Amino acid sequence: KGAGMIRVLVVDDHTLVRQAITTMLGLQADMEVVGEAATGREALAMCAARRPQVVVMDLSMPDMNGVEATERITSAHPGVRVVALSMHADPTWVERMLKAGASGYLLKNSSFIDLQSAVREAAAGRCYLSPVVAGALVERERAAARRR
Repeated sequence: KGAGMIRVLVVDDHTLVRQAITTMLGLQADMEVVGEAATGREALAMCAARRPQVVVMDLSMPDMNGVEATERITSAHPGVRVVALSMHADPTWVERMLKAGASGYLLKNSSFIDLQSAVREAAAGRCYLSPVVAGALVERERAAARRR
């Protein structure tokens, strides 16, 4: 593992989830997991120390949620891309994460192939939304347009 590798930090307060994601991403030829964090505060410290390109960020965590951690990380480290990983498909959460600076939003019931794609898209400077999430945002906009 070396040059050209996507450096990833995995942030989730559930140890098993975090370790599973770390293991699966670590098996990818183009990815290197440079750290794991269980809280938003740990994620902030690790971003400074480990310099990831992409942070896979859980939303619901103790001490500092994923939205606040994303705001702080993208503010302090403008080159770092954050991919939200959440069980919340609610467009309000999605919008909060995107406003905080996230480059992607993936549901936890997505496949590992989707997570790989999201990490690669974020590393390439593009955005990634789960189809369910994109659909929910579109429906919300359509409903808002009908009310106008």
